[in-house]
Amino acid sequence: MSQTPLFSSADEAIHYIKQHKIKYLKIGLFDLNGVLRGKTISQQKFLSLLNKGGCFYDGILGGDLNDELTDNSIFTGAHTGYPDAKIEVIAQSGRKIPWEEKSLFFLCQYQAEHNTLCGRSLYQAAINKAAEMGFTVYSGTEYEFTVLAETDASVRESHYHNLQPFTLGNFGYSIQRSTVQNDLYQELLYMCEAMHMPLECLHTEIGPGMLEAALKMSHGVESSDQASLFKAFCKSLMERHGLLATFMAKWREDVQGHGMHVHLSILDSAGKNIFYDAKNSHHMSQTMQHFVAGQQLLMPELLVLCAPTINSYARYVPGCWAPTEATWGVNNRAVSLRVITGNEQNQRVEYRIPGADCNPYLAHTAALASGLYGIENKLTLGAAFDPANPKDNQAHPLPKSLEAATKLFSQSDIAKALLGEAFVADYAAARDWEVRQYQKSVTDWQLARYLETV
Repeated sequence: MSQTPLFSSADEAIHYIKQHKIKYLKIGLFDLNGVLRGKTISQQKFLSLLNKGGCFYDGILGGDLNDELTDNSIFTGAHTGYPDAKIEVIAQSGRKIPWEEKSLFFLCQYQAEHNTLCGRSLYQAAINKAAEMGFTVYSGTEYEFTVLAETDASVRESHYHNLQPFTLGNFGYSIQRSTVQNDLYQELLYMCEAMHMPLECLHTEIGPGMLEAALKMSHGVESSDQASLFKAFCKSLMERHGLLATFMAKWREDVQGHGMHVHLSILDSAGKNIFYDAKNSHHMSQTMQHFVAGQQLLMPELLVLCAPTINSYARYVPGCWAPTEATWGVNNRAVSLRVITGNEQNQRVEYRIPGADCNPYLAHTAALASGLYGIENKLTLGAAFDPANPKDNQAHPLPKSLEAATKLFSQSDIAKALLGEAFVADYAAARDWEVRQYQKSVTDWQLARYLETV
């Protein structure tokens, strides 16, 4: 299900770098919002980092998407002086960037004493919890996103108005579009293969300029590494072509939103799928029922991990292919938790609530940690969603705004137990900051509605 990494150890990476005389390398790590931050460093500096570890500015964990430093961060801020924090290079994450000769890219993460707000560390902790329970976790990610015939300069010149998608019209699953744009499709597919984040599917979605990319299933934290890097380098590739890829949850009110769906499958120590039981209804094992029950129960409390921006909640409205309640169903794309039935190899659950704007590490953590909670507590799964009798369905309502989702998250004792009180406090503070930035803004909608009438 997963490819062999370029390097299996630090020694292999060092040998390759010296053998190929690579003078400069790129390192990067993801901030709280899932944005890749990094730098280009010399070979000597990199080898020192790889052997001994190093430091990175911790202010990226106390800043927002606009690089403004928040005033309510607990982990870092003016009260700490924004010091350097210790990081480590992940040797197995080494990748070649196809268009950069004589260079390599490596992921880093904060070391144990500085990883309170490290999404990768949180997901690794959930993976470790699964391992303690005797499980190996496999997951895969699907992204919906839109490619615009714009550049970073053109969107600013137009003040983000009248943005043009790179193809027009609603044309889902179009062979015509993928044939006309074959060169771009092939370059995206090749980049993903070369960078150890292979796609198993790429197609147009229903919306102008909209695509869907499905990454192959991988095990452990590798899957969320691939999901995070896909978004970052897909943007880079599109910019190289004079285009702009947006992963906003909803970039225009009259088009479909962008989701990020997480597929989860778990194997036991014998390599058998713990979700499959041929004797049960829909082949759902008792363990799978507990797992889905945990995901459903905790989805409202953990929603802010999957919907981290003001714009996230523009997607959770009827008719936008995004669930508005925590529901589950069998082979049903209108619910939050889609149980995909089949044989022992492909029985899995699709966690459909995250938006493409989320931090993939945190969305993967929410999907897995809540499911494991269900198994540990042997939660009972209610009836599947029945579209014919919506009033009879057992559903957990979801928060309708970032403010409401943040409040529910910050007050959740279960979230604190699963993720740590320090993370919950700081992540909630970062979302509160985002809410405050929005509350003082004056939007086009407000001007059009109130300028003359009030």
